[in-house]
Amino acid sequence: MSLSIKYKYLFLSAAFILLAAIFIIIKKPQIFSEHKIGEPIDSLNGVVVYYNGPIGNVSGRNLTADNYNLGQKYQCVEFVKRYYYEYYHHKMPDSYGHAKDFFDERLQDGEMNEKRALTQYQNPSQSKPQTGDLLVFGGGAYGHVAIVSDVREGEIEIIQQNPGILQSSRLNIPLRFQDELWRLDNGRVLGWLRKEDL
Repeated sequence: MSLSIKYKYLFLSAAFILLAAIFIIIKKPQIFSEHKIGEPIDSLNGVVVYYNGPIGNVSGRNLTADNYNLGQKYQCVEFVKRYYYEYYHHKMPDSYGHAKDFFDERLQDGEMNEKRALTQYQNPSQSKPQTGDLLVFGGGAYGHVAIVSDVREGEIEIIQQNPGILQSSRLNIPLRFQDELWRLDNGRVLGWLRKEDL
């Protein structure tokens, strides 16, 4: 067998394995998890995080009894909006948009984000992240959002919905104070939003 035929055979074999793996991940997410889509897997202050399986999975829109849009079940946006609605009784004036749309890059550190009716802080910021802040990540087509569940010495912990089938609902992010600013050492973190009138 010539060298070029061997390479073609190896390439076709690798392509087949890759396609099979993609099919399994899309069609059978429970292979990687003992959870079923829509199953509670975590909670913060009584607000439940649901398992979503593959990141792109959508299980319909979640509306409250008063018709407020919480977002697509069980996406990351749906959790943070449901958390703010149930725990803080907060409705965002603009109830639509992708995760990265929660951060308005035109605003200065500490200005009001009118679309979300929350004060917005940049990463880095003069204001240290606090428990309950809504953390916004850029990157990808849609970004990601989570809630700060704990602030400790040198790090924060976040709670998140729909991080992917192989990721945890909790994640620690290093936090440091340098040059009079608080910085989260994750290049995707755009900043955090806060309900000030608690």
